[in-house]
Amino acid sequence: NEYKSYLSHVTMSKKKGLSVDEKRKRMLEVFHEKKDVFQLKELEKICPKEKGITPMSVKDILQSLVDDNLVCAEKIGTSNYFWSFPSQVTLSRKRRLEEIDSEIGSLKKRKITDSEQINKAKEGRIDNQERQGLLEEIAVKQKMLDAVANEVLKYKECDPDVLERKKKEIMMCKEAINRWTDNIYSVQSWCRNKFNINVKDMCKSFGIPEDIDYI
Repeated sequence: NEYKSYLSHVTMSKKKGLSVDEKRKRMLEVFHEKKDVFQLKELEKICPKEKGITPMSVKDILQSLVDDNLVCAEKIGTSNYFWSFPSQVTLSRKRRLEEIDSEIGSLKKRKITDSEQINKAKEGRIDNQERQGLLEEIAVKQKMLDAVANEVLKYKECDPDVLERKKKEIMMCKEAINRWTDNIYSVQSWCRNKFNINVKDMCKSFGIPEDIDYI
């Protein structure tokens, strides 16, 4: 049955061909379904057999997942180990969305500022002296606007909606920290059972506090 399953995956791969995104998705499924830590040679056996990923592409696909922080990689002794938990993927995607939102916001502000500056420059180009005076006045008013905006931010902290949102963000962070604490315990337990590694030595090597606990 396993041989037939392998042939089925190989045949499917040859007929359709798997895109890079599909290979990445299937490799993540291996980590999340098995909830284990792997070496590259293990993945080179499992991924072709169970997910139809060609052996030659396993290493590159794995590296792309590591580069995108979807898979963790750590060297223990002379060997490299890889693992991933579902919560890690969620956090990584959330961070990327926040980065994109921030980039979009910056670009929008830059566009508005550039448009305003172009329009003002056009209006003041008739008289260089008058134009210079207007630019200086704009600079002064911009500083006043920035000062007012900073003052508004101080009072914004007292806004009930802002406080409620912060409470929710704190709860999300708390849940994320506890998930990662659970993940660390799982990895420690696995390394202790499989390699007879002392947990204290492991904590010292990776900078993990010995008194790490849920919050």
